[in-house]
Amino acid sequence: MTEPPQTAEQTPPPSEPPAAPPRTTGAPRQTPAAVRRRASLVGAAVSALLILAIVLGSRLLRDFDSALLPYAVATVFLAFGIAYRYTVWISAPGARRLFRKGWGSFFSLANFRKAPTALPRMIATYLGFQKFLGARSHARWAAHQLLFWGCLLAAAITFPLTWGWFTFTSDSGSGPGYEMRIWGFKILGFDALSVVGWLMFHGLDIAAVLVIAGASYFLWRRMKDRGAITGQRFAYDLVPLLALIVISVTGLLLTFSSIFLHGGGYEFLAILHMVSVVFTLIYIPFGKFFHIVQRPAAVGMQLFKYTARRDGDDEILTCRRCHEPIDTAPYVENLQGTMRDLDLGFDTWAEYCPRCKRVLRGNAYLDHVKKGFK
Repeated sequence: MTEPPQTAEQTPPPSEPPAAPPRTTGAPRQTPAAVRRRASLVGAAVSALLILAIVLGSRLLRDFDSALLPYAVATVFLAFGIAYRYTVWISAPGARRLFRKGWGSFFSLANFRKAPTALPRMIATYLGFQKFLGARSHARWAAHQLLFWGCLLAAAITFPLTWGWFTFTSDSGSGPGYEMRIWGFKILGFDALSVVGWLMFHGLDIAAVLVIAGASYFLWRRMKDRGAITGQRFAYDLVPLLALIVISVTGLLLTFSSIFLHGGGYEFLAILHMVSVVFTLIYIPFGKFFHIVQRPAAVGMQLFKYTARRDGDDEILTCRRCHEPIDTAPYVENLQGTMRDLDLGFDTWAEYCPRCKRVLRGNAYLDHVKKGFK
């Protein structure tokens, strides 16, 4: 492959990179102690709001099941941890800019007028079906889908039940008829012996099967794939998978005990299941699962790039060296602003394509590092 033609105007000397403009954007840096204090206050406020929602949603605790108290307490800790970690995350200059641009694009009426179907499509493809994973591996995509939808189904059932928002009561005191109520209002009546009734009472079992299939694949891959083994960490990569499998297996064993063993070993399994669930809920904000909370901001950033490309008034910047298109001017300017916020000192290099960055870096290495060995 030959290098594109170069001119003196297009190619700065490798030893003298373009000077970065002075930093003019971004909020002043905060001390770690100040960030932690603010994050703790936000976490406490979110936890208090969740407790208030539990009390009101369960009709002043009339629908709250005291047997589920440990799960409810764990969700309060979960809310505190997510709010704390999210606040700390967006306090960093790069994440703060991502947060503002992402959510600004997410709720922008101008973007909705430009592309009214873009946001629903990105939510479906990027968040729901994660099509970007299919480009890496179809097997990983399928396993991730099983894991994602299984966890989503389990959360949709478990959290409202734990908080006392959902209740299932017999409509006659005897017989198979049941009612599902949300916040005390009847939503659905069904026969417990029908297909709908079976799905209602075995939704968590279905979720457990999906989670076991997806988590087992990733666990097997981390045991066999050389690339995964090289970079994995036990607490970060393996513990979440093991926790999900333990939760799912113990949940299925509870059903097995009640149906086939007439409740044999149920108390022990219930305690083991509760401990695994509580541990996982507390672990979520500070482990690998936190990317679930971060992902919506990335969708907003994708929407920002997409709407910028659709706007005919936005200039497409080209590489200063080879003149190949890089991206829209707003996106490159946003990247340069992030670099200035981080005081990296080389934000002008965002105006070069990846290939030309490698060439200039290689030339600089030859001129300065290898020069004495010629």
